[in-house]
Amino acid sequence: MQNTVIIALDFPDRSNTESFLRNFHGESLFVKVGMELFYREGISIVNTLKEKGHRVFLDLKLHDIPNTVHKAMKNLAAAGVDMVNVHGAGGISMMAAAKEGLYAGSSSGQNPLLIAVTQLTSTSEEMLNEELLIKGCSLDQAVLHYALNAKKAGLDGVVSSVNESTVIKEVCGSQFITVTPGIRLAGGKVHDQIRVATPRDAAIAKADYIVAGRSITEAEDPRAAYTQIYQEWSGQQHEITYR
Repeated sequence: MQNTVIIALDFPDRSNTESFLRNFHGESLFVKVGMELFYREGISIVNTLKEKGHRVFLDLKLHDIPNTVHKAMKNLAAAGVDMVNVHGAGGISMMAAAKEGLYAGSSSGQNPLLIAVTQLTSTSEEMLNEELLIKGCSLDQAVLHYALNAKKAGLDGVVSSVNESTVIKEVCGSQFITVTPGIRLAGGKVHDQIRVATPRDAAIAKADYIVAGRSITEAEDPRAAYTQIYQEWSGQQHEITYR
């Protein structure tokens, strides 16, 4: 499981990002670049992170008509991202088009992992039923249905909370990966997320990757927080990977 703790670089700009990463000087990380940072810095921030030896999960949750997503994925693949996602609500055809575009644009010889967002960790069942008008559907049912659609489209896996990871593995197979956001150390703040869990919860649920953001980026000692999360997640001492 080495380096399958993904650090969410939820910073407003390059300066703040680079300041944070100095806490891990010389270490190769797996990091997530989301909308906030990407929309400010563009593809150049991905290029910089790759040049520094980090793996990059580009978290843009593409959701558009199949042709548009195909073309967007082709461009993103050229940047050498290691993982990228779409929103499962776009449907099977859109997800399949994303995969085609991603593979067409990849020149590294190793295609990036492509995953789908099932339901945001800020979504509750009440929101699903009342605000989104998906009546009579439990959150678990919605997540599993989206996961099955992603598998039909040929994707590598899904983003889901710890709560659904185990059943997704049971239904979609052990090779279908689950990426679990909303990771908090015991007693940590949940902020605007509802379905959160500890690193150990994620390990028990057989998640393949966990994503931790503010638990690390807002910690007094980010490196110590990262190490603690890694150890709880993997059950072993953290081994630093130097470039």
